[in-house]
Amino acid sequence: MKKIELIATSAFGLESVLKSEILDLGFDIVSVENGKVTFESDIRGIAIANLHLRTADRVLLKMGEFKALSFEELFEQTKALPWGDWIPEDGKFTVDGKSVKSKLFSISDCQAIVKKAVVNKLAEKYNVEWFKETGADYKIQVSLLKDIATLTIDTSGAGLHKRGYRAKASEAPIKETLAAAMVILSYWDKDRFLLDPFCGSGTIPIEAAMIGRNIAPGLNRHFASEGWDIIGKEIWKEERVRALKAIDQTSEIKIEAYDIDPESIRIAKENAIEAGVDDCIEFSVQNFYNISVKEPYGVLICNPPYGERLSYSSEIKRLYTHMGAIFKDLDDWSKYVITSFEHFEKYYGKKADKKRKLYNGTIKVDYYQYYGKKPPSNS
Repeated sequence: MKKIELIATSAFGLESVLKSEILDLGFDIVSVENGKVTFESDIRGIAIANLHLRTADRVLLKMGEFKALSFEELFEQTKALPWGDWIPEDGKFTVDGKSVKSKLFSISDCQAIVKKAVVNKLAEKYNVEWFKETGADYKIQVSLLKDIATLTIDTSGAGLHKRGYRAKASEAPIKETLAAAMVILSYWDKDRFLLDPFCGSGTIPIEAAMIGRNIAPGLNRHFASEGWDIIGKEIWKEERVRALKAIDQTSEIKIEAYDIDPESIRIAKENAIEAGVDDCIEFSVQNFYNISVKEPYGVLICNPPYGERLSYSSEIKRLYTHMGAIFKDLDDWSKYVITSFEHFEKYYGKKADKKRKLYNGTIKVDYYQYYGKKPPSNS
């Protein structure tokens, strides 16, 4: 089967996590750059990557890459690419663009040039002058970085963080892709107790449960490339069936999730049902200040309040101080906290074993990691 190159994009800081995911799926890595991992695949890999990648924002089909210092170069080299191999005569295509540190800095002009080049190429292939554009979607992107143009087609459609289970969200939700990365970066596995005392709409515990159950994150959603003739519905059907068969239905997974807001807990329960993991998570309305931890060798992963206006309030400082007091003597626990509050370690009372810079949407955050004792091998 024909080899192609795919680009999986991610939030900055998650490239190594995404690379590991891609390798685990059996693909060969071509390159790792800021915010993206390029890998070699075949057509079936488009379905596999979209269904299974937990930390990717999108999966893009790489059409070509070249240096472009003039609009003429951009036009001619774009036209030389095999658009007709992918876009049928009735294909509906749009062009998005971005330009960073490049001579061709006008995004709208670059978009227009690429659109014209693709239209000319397809007109030659199909011997037509006008396109109905009533078929599947093909979202083309021209990305210019330091005069290097990368042309891609988006295979995902809606961002991959949209799993399909989160119909509602709490006021300050964390992206599903980031929540999954937090779990993957932790020492949690399905045999250990997991606690999220600030669960909001349940994203972190739900993503953890999906990982524990080996539920492909894209099973309950649609992708733009599902309508592409070149892939075919049979490949998508086969890969969905394969993913369904891989789900672990038998392991006992123990996750507890609290929030002080009853409405958030109600939404979280609904989301867990939609995700098919409600049997793995015990949700309850509870104030963090009143929690009592009894499980040994547990793992805490949380996204506590850190709103920009609250960052330096006495309430936030008191909360983080209390967190440090509660977990001070639990040296067999591993704790993972994400926050934009720069002085978290000061009020928590302990320097993290590791601190990782990440992004929750556009908000720069730090992921503080505190490692507990390793559980006995028989536990």
